[in-house]
Amino acid sequence: MACMTQALDICIRGSGIVGQTLALLLARERLRVGLVAPTAVPGQPQTGADVRAYALNARSRQLLEALRCWPDPSDATEVLAMQIKGDAGGDLSFGAGAMHVPGLTWIVDVPVLESQLAQAIRFQPQIELLQAPRPAALTVICEGRASSTRDELGVAYQTQSYHQHAIAARLQCTLPHGQTARQWFVGGDILALLPLGGPLGTEVAMVWSVQADRAPALLQAEATDFCAELEAISGGCLGSLTLSSSRAAWPLQLSCAERWVGQRDGRAWALAGDAAHAVHPLAGQGLNLGLADVATLTDILQKREYWRALGDHKLLRRYERARKSEVLPMSAAMDGLQQLFALDGNAWQTLRNWGMNGFERSGPIKQWVARRAMGLP
Repeated sequence: MACMTQALDICIRGSGIVGQTLALLLARERLRVGLVAPTAVPGQPQTGADVRAYALNARSRQLLEALRCWPDPSDATEVLAMQIKGDAGGDLSFGAGAMHVPGLTWIVDVPVLESQLAQAIRFQPQIELLQAPRPAALTVICEGRASSTRDELGVAYQTQSYHQHAIAARLQCTLPHGQTARQWFVGGDILALLPLGGPLGTEVAMVWSVQADRAPALLQAEATDFCAELEAISGGCLGSLTLSSSRAAWPLQLSCAERWVGQRDGRAWALAGDAAHAVHPLAGQGLNLGLADVATLTDILQKREYWRALGDHKLLRRYERARKSEVLPMSAAMDGLQQLFALDGNAWQTLRNWGMNGFERSGPIKQWVARRAMGLP
């Protein structure tokens, strides 16, 4: 990555996975890119172990493979089956064979992916790492939900709290995961155990969405008591469970910015990733939506009419319309599912589990929804 003094075409504020991916995509188009990383070089280890793992679909994999940033199979575990269980006999399953695809999704270790992207950035001469923003024809804001730049622009960020926290950790199992992702809806909580370590792995990434008032006790619980509760919910399907990492937690919310593109002081800006939208993690679509944002933005900029500038407002509106047409229905669907499983009472419990079993038998509808989630047409 060479030092640059010439003017930037695009300045990216936010050096997480979405911002790094966008920088690499734009650099391939021979654009001069500044990536604002004021506190650390992207991908370098931070204080404390990162226990996050993302479920990435086929579209995200194709994008990262094109950038030569897809992790090795041991760090990107292919999911061959998904099993989802309701709280009163609801049962839903997906299989790669039945869907005629090699894998339903891939569970990717976050630190490894960040390291892959950072290495690619270091060898890309079109990208300059910045300690502070610099003027550019277009500024893209990828700072996440708590974006200070979005606030400075005066863009409203509508947020609906779920009064839930996600607790994440890594677990060792006495039985192999069999490349199966598992999820349980129990009393308003949602537990997901996602396979790690490749086909023969015995480690899983846990994401447990619980009521906010329960989170502190679960974070402080003895490891044996914590794992005993997980074993009870999962029915011992992975044998005995042992914590192999620390526990992390964060609040869950549904969020959407009022505007995703605009102009200020004669310069254009656009939002991408969680700075524009955030959804409940129950379907693992958050990062997939963010990566689709930057892929769409890059494609629109690359195919723009020769006479349109990078910051042309009509051009950026194409990006906003294209992404909202996908993100908003997905957000509504995830919100509806979360709200449905949070409702108390036997009647609601019966209804949602009846619906889950009906969806399992729906044939083409089930396949269509699954392919959309996988990023396939």
